[in-house]
Amino acid sequence: MLHRFRWRVWQRASPREEVFVLLEEAAVAQGVRKIVRKVRGLARRDRGYVPPPPFQPNTIELFYWKSPLGVNFGDYLSSVIVNKMAADAGCFLDEERPRPVRLLGIGSILHFARNGDVVWGSGINGKIRDERHVFSSLDVRAVRGPLTRDFLMRRGIDVPEVFGDPGILVADLLGSRFPKPAERKTPVAFVPNLHDLPKMGGWENVVSPLDHWASVVRRISEASHVISSSLHGLVIADAFGIPCTYLRLSEEENTLKYEDYVLGVGRARLDITRSREEAVRASPMGTARPDLARLKASFPYDLWDC
Repeated sequence: MLHRFRWRVWQRASPREEVFVLLEEAAVAQGVRKIVRKVRGLARRDRGYVPPPPFQPNTIELFYWKSPLGVNFGDYLSSVIVNKMAADAGCFLDEERPRPVRLLGIGSILHFARNGDVVWGSGINGKIRDERHVFSSLDVRAVRGPLTRDFLMRRGIDVPEVFGDPGILVADLLGSRFPKPAERKTPVAFVPNLHDLPKMGGWENVVSPLDHWASVVRRISEASHVISSSLHGLVIADAFGIPCTYLRLSEEENTLKYEDYVLGVGRARLDITRSREEAVRASPMGTARPDLARLKASFPYDLWDC
């Protein structure tokens, strides 16, 4: 291959260019020979040599669900909220600590929990079998709602009566970035979960959960009414005090996580609509009354030495 390349170059090159080609080939060959000699020398000197592993400090690992379909704004919001809470106290996720620790925040992710994990606002999924929850000890600071609390307490895990999906803090923590109630210009916004996104094709004012988190939150906060099959969509609507309606377009998701959430923010029940027309006509769910102060106070600041 090298000879063919050289022949094509010589066919087009001047005598001076031919010299440069030859010099370049010689330099490359000489460099390769030096590298080979160096590697052989190292191998002869210590055939048992194993390079040291890269330095990895002990930090706080924040776990959240990463969908194979793309980044779901609500799951990623866990990183936004936790980083904001920590930063407001002068702390950062990547600070070195005496031992590693894993923190679970937003999402129906408790079936991913391991012994010793710290839980702040997570919930059970509802469609995951009990035996998939293999932990026996967790450090629970808050859970999404009372159904998650009951599930964990039946397994012998202490759980305080502190409820809320941490996403409901987005307006409290970052409200200055988003429109005020007087600036709401969208009558109705539709927020599908990932399974229902194709079902809303052609609808107006559909907010894709795969868009950037700030864009999704902004579009929800601009609406006067939010109709959502996404739990994250309902949470963000409640964060901004926007009337919201749960729309169930498929049976992909178990209603338990929705019930868990609405009970955790003080509603009596989960109201379900099953079509676009019904959702538009129906009265929104009752007003959410989350205890934001207790949820914020339960944040595990003690994991940081700051």
